[in-house]
Amino acid sequence: MKPPVVLQELIEALRALPGVGPKSAQRMAYHLLQHDRPGAQRLARSLADASDRVRRCVLCNSFTETDLCDICASPRRESTQLCVVETAADLAMMEQSHAYQGLYFVLMGRISPLDNIGPREVGIDKLLRRVEDGTVTEVILATNFTHEGEATAHYIAEGAKARGLKVTRLARGVPAGSELEYVDLGTIAHALVDRR
Repeated sequence: MKPPVVLQELIEALRALPGVGPKSAQRMAYHLLQHDRPGAQRLARSLADASDRVRRCVLCNSFTETDLCDICASPRRESTQLCVVETAADLAMMEQSHAYQGLYFVLMGRISPLDNIGPREVGIDKLLRRVEDGTVTEVILATNFTHEGEATAHYIAEGAKARGLKVTRLARGVPAGSELEYVDLGTIAHALVDRR
């Protein structure tokens, strides 16, 4: 027996989530409808509210309900430093570290020529306009250490240096608490090159 159309639509909608395949989506849908109807209704309301109310900060591109996010609106943040990340999730991770007190710029992804995603598609033009006001003196590149992330960081670095800004990159190396015998060779090589 084929499930009702509305249930099939729910399963397909759940597949939009990263890492969720057809079987996982089906399990989630059946669980919500069979065991947690209040949870399903709460999820539906929260998703609808977030979709309607959350937008991008006019300065940093992060998610907010107002024109400026809390970070950009805070007078306690170091306005001369601008940390560039690929996603709002990356910004959240940086904030959870409590190690950085500057401002951010959230790209809309990373440059990927094979996917026809260039600098304009990820918002680098907006970033470079932002750093031209004379307030920012250092751009901290915190893109991922993938080929695309490295290409994105390189492109931004060239544009920022051309504007006379100091450009730094997150360090990479051996993770704290790890043992060298279990660390991949690429990480060890970068740790040696970037040693201090």
